[in-house]
Amino acid sequence: MSSDTDHAPADLPASIHVALASALAAHGYTQLTPVQTAMLDPAHDEADLLVSAQTGSGKTVAFGIAIASTLLGDAERFGAAQTPLGLVIAPTRELALQVQRELAWLYADAGIRIATCVGGMDMRDERRALDRGAHLVVGTPGRLRDHITKRSLDLSDVRAVVLDEADEMLDLGFRDDLEFILAASPEERRTLLFSATVPRAIADLAKTYQRDAVRVATTAATEQHADIDYQLMVVHRDEREHAIINTLLTSDSTSALVFCHTREAVRHLAARLTNRGFAAVALSGELAQSERSSALQAMRDGRAHVCVATDVAARGIDLPNLDLVIHADIPSNPATLLHRSGRTGRAGRKGVCVLVVAEHRRKAAARVLAMAKLSATTVSAPTIADIEARYRRQILDAAVSAPMPEEHENEFVAELLGKVSPEQLAVAFLRQQLASRPVPEETSSVSLAGDGPKSKRRDKRAEGGPAYDPMAPREPRGPDMVGGVWFTLSLGRKHRADPKWLLPMICKAGGVTKREVGSIKIDDTETRFEIAAEKADDFAQQIRRTGSLERGVTIAPAGRGPSKPPRAREGYEPKPKFDARPKSEPKAKFKPRPKREAGPGDAPRPAKTGSKGFGKKGRK
Repeated sequence: MSSDTDHAPADLPASIHVALASALAAHGYTQLTPVQTAMLDPAHDEADLLVSAQTGSGKTVAFGIAIASTLLGDAERFGAAQTPLGLVIAPTRELALQVQRELAWLYADAGIRIATCVGGMDMRDERRALDRGAHLVVGTPGRLRDHITKRSLDLSDVRAVVLDEADEMLDLGFRDDLEFILAASPEERRTLLFSATVPRAIADLAKTYQRDAVRVATTAATEQHADIDYQLMVVHRDEREHAIINTLLTSDSTSALVFCHTREAVRHLAARLTNRGFAAVALSGELAQSERSSALQAMRDGRAHVCVATDVAARGIDLPNLDLVIHADIPSNPATLLHRSGRTGRAGRKGVCVLVVAEHRRKAAARVLAMAKLSATTVSAPTIADIEARYRRQILDAAVSAPMPEEHENEFVAELLGKVSPEQLAVAFLRQQLASRPVPEETSSVSLAGDGPKSKRRDKRAEGGPAYDPMAPREPRGPDMVGGVWFTLSLGRKHRADPKWLLPMICKAGGVTKREVGSIKIDDTETRFEIAAEKADDFAQQIRRTGSLERGVTIAPAGRGPSKPPRAREGYEPKPKFDARPKSEPKAKFKPRPKREAGPGDAPRPAKTGSKGFGKKGRK
């Protein structure tokens, strides 16, 4: 378009659509990110695109730039809003509303009207907005399908369809809804799929619903999350929360995001941070849409500085000035780790990602990092001394940088100096500053060197002990445990309880290793298990913490059981097997029983008459 060159700011590419150039300049865009620049390639005009780019690379603005010519053509403004010309599909409500906000300012000069269709909102209001007309519709798969089914959303004039975070939509089970929506839109439409990764499911979707799609990959796998500093913080198992609090106190970030696995853990940690003086909000799937929106708005406004969230609730959200992400629980797979960490280090900003890991879980964290092809610096948790030194520097800087008193303050300053000494003023200032800051938590030092079984075997060999034999039998987990303490778990056979997944649950909830768990006995409605006596008190204290288990699952002490399981109790001897002879020993031949001699008192046995039985020869 010839007019684009005349209106584009000097620092931005001249090929940007004239309707968007001024909006980008007004929002401080002096240069575009790689994925945004790729959308301006002339070879991509009006083509279907399959785009993969790192999280936080500006994908919303990127597809806004990509579909501008499709929606507007050569015009600088939209005409009267009627049936939608474009459709954007996002996996969650938060992401859909975020996309709507981004596209609203990007297309503001073009006079765009955007309608949102997301779950959790009043469907009647959405229907009225669609009836009034919209140039662009942004929504979630389920709600869009509902509107199409009820004939309140007409896709007959749609020119472009964008699937944002397509891989996440498939992971969330929206494939059927996506196929329904794409089938309801015109075949000659332009289809753009944006995805952090391109697994086989995404490739199959693109092959089915795109026409000769152009593959666009803006970053190599090795460049992913290059702006994020990863730290592996190893702590004692009962000091994870202490480490999180101290990490927040030592961070220069204006906002932080803390990830937990469960909703119970989110509620517990958010409440504790609030009690300690942090401006914290919780974000989980159990909250109503209004509560989730309020929490996110508090973070954007600066009224809250810490957001504690689950993976599902935080999927796709973008918080301003988010420079710190803390993993309170170890991510279960590399995809989750990359998704969580990608909330920071966005669009060229630097970010810090901290994995708070109990020492017995450091190997699991290392495996996840290795699978994600990430390297992390192993660090210790900040100590009280570290935080107090930081407080002193901040207070001293505040005092040194304080301006001289103004004219209206001179009289009061003179009065203060006349009544108290400078030392007293300094002490009062110091105490006031410290009172407004959260008190740090005490943390214990943890060895950062590897201390796994391999190093132990090396130590034994160095001391002249026996060499490690991989064929030697392993130390039993629990059958020979003596004096263990018994606990009950509110899951049994009716809940399909299985030791394979009960054991990891017990270890995680109580902060113990499998070596410290003895017998596990599964009944119909509950499970009894044994914990080593030296770990029982710590285990009991750990399970009392809210958030250690999923909702509805409880662990409680069951008193002391037998010192050994039934098969290990004193005096017990297993029954011999039916045939204990070695297989090589032949069995004795059958010997007929000798006939008994008739005695004097024995009457003669009557002779048999008739048939010998029911055989053929005996029949008459």
